[in-house]
Amino acid sequence: MMNLYLCLFLLCTLFVCCSATSSSSSFHVSRRSILREVHDNDESGADHDYAVDLNATNFDDVLKDTPATFAVVEFFAHWCPACRNYKPHYEKVARLFNGPDAVHPGMILLTRVDCALKINTKLCDKFSVGHYPMLFWGPPPKFVGGSWEPKQEKSDINVIDNPRTAELLLNWINKQMSSSFSLDDQKFQNDHLSSNVSDPGQIARAIYDVEEATSIAFDIILEHKMIKPETRASLIKFLQLLTAHHPSRRCRKGAGELLVSFDDLYPTDFWSSPKQENDKSSVRNFQICGKEAPRGYWMFCRGSKNETRGFSCGLWVLLHSLSVRIEDGESQFTFNATCDFVHNFFVCEECRQHFYKMCQSVSSPFNKARDYALWLWNSHNKVNERLMKEEASLGTGDPKFPKTIWPPKQLCSSCYLGHDQRSNKIEWNQDEVYKTLTNYYGKTLASLSKERGNAGNDGTEGAALEDLIVATNAVVVPVGAALAIAVASCAFGALACYWRSQQKSRKPRRTWN
Repeated sequence: MMNLYLCLFLLCTLFVCCSATSSSSSFHVSRRSILREVHDNDESGADHDYAVDLNATNFDDVLKDTPATFAVVEFFAHWCPACRNYKPHYEKVARLFNGPDAVHPGMILLTRVDCALKINTKLCDKFSVGHYPMLFWGPPPKFVGGSWEPKQEKSDINVIDNPRTAELLLNWINKQMSSSFSLDDQKFQNDHLSSNVSDPGQIARAIYDVEEATSIAFDIILEHKMIKPETRASLIKFLQLLTAHHPSRRCRKGAGELLVSFDDLYPTDFWSSPKQENDKSSVRNFQICGKEAPRGYWMFCRGSKNETRGFSCGLWVLLHSLSVRIEDGESQFTFNATCDFVHNFFVCEECRQHFYKMCQSVSSPFNKARDYALWLWNSHNKVNERLMKEEASLGTGDPKFPKTIWPPKQLCSSCYLGHDQRSNKIEWNQDEVYKTLTNYYGKTLASLSKERGNAGNDGTEGAALEDLIVATNAVVVPVGAALAIAVASCAFGALACYWRSQQKSRKPRRTWN
């Protein structure tokens, strides 16, 4: 009997506890929904947040990967009234530099860290945050794993003094950069855009544009369902080329991963199968250069108008960068892969036809990498010469970035031997041109990426894959490429088989009723 009473007591207690929990949970959910509704109504007309929220887990990664030249980090506390009042001022400045709609993108990254959150306590201590809000300025890599002390004599990280209003903060930034940014600046009305092509350092920032152009190109291919039986081989060749020679390591990694899994995603009988329209989310969501690209803006390739430069510029830079990275034995393969890629996957019909006609006019194979790089350079100049006339007659060119013959004398005076006034033809020193191409699209283009360690190496698997393909000279000849892919496929296949065998050998867990 005592046991019966004990059981009844426990059941009643359990019922009461469950009811209380249910009631508490119901109240909690209800309270959250009310708060959410009030919050939404309160901010329905509020400005969008442009500053990037950082915390101890992503602080180093974001600042390491940003293409921005400088960063501002605001340390604040969400309970601080002065911080809340300062936020609209900070956002006005952040609007100019952050996000896909930025007026001056890629120059300064404005971020914030909430020191009131326990996760950020150590991070805020590293920077000796003594009051809120407290703003720091410096090159992004200097913040990575860095710190700041008030008594430091020399530091690449500086405290921004008196940033009380948006105007004062922007004035401080202008003094640091010798710039003239204004809170009234509008997108694509940018006086800061430099068309000084004599400065070879500008091309270093194009590493981000090349990533973006590569991502957009493959997004177009997937969106338009351009992978077909007749285009399959040409895409594989171009992927082989990117895997070995793309200037961005994370794009090489992504191209290699797609190459290894290509037969599984698009087997030769894929198009004859009734299942071809089934969910291909793994392909549609594939980002060849990683999740950080595209960013939605251009840096080196940004025009003074919304509709100029951008993707086409980025694609040309990619092709030139590939042309100066190949070896002699790869020149004809690169030529074929590039011509077929443009012919099969470039959606501007007139541009595609013009480029392919230039490809068909080549009568003998390329034996030297130099010859192919010079052919591509000469072809690009022919395109620019044609477009110069069209844009001049129609008024469709970019006034800040008119089409021109490259390289200009300011960049390479030794490239010019003479100029025939009658035919308006330039006599080139092709040895000097090739040297300029190699430095400009090779060493200088990749310098920013190497300098910052911005290789996008987010795992040893990606590095191993890249090392495997490069080490086996994947694109020297198609046989070498096939060997590299086969080795990589076997490696991944072995891992998959091992995992499956482990799963099968596992005994199912018994459940107790």
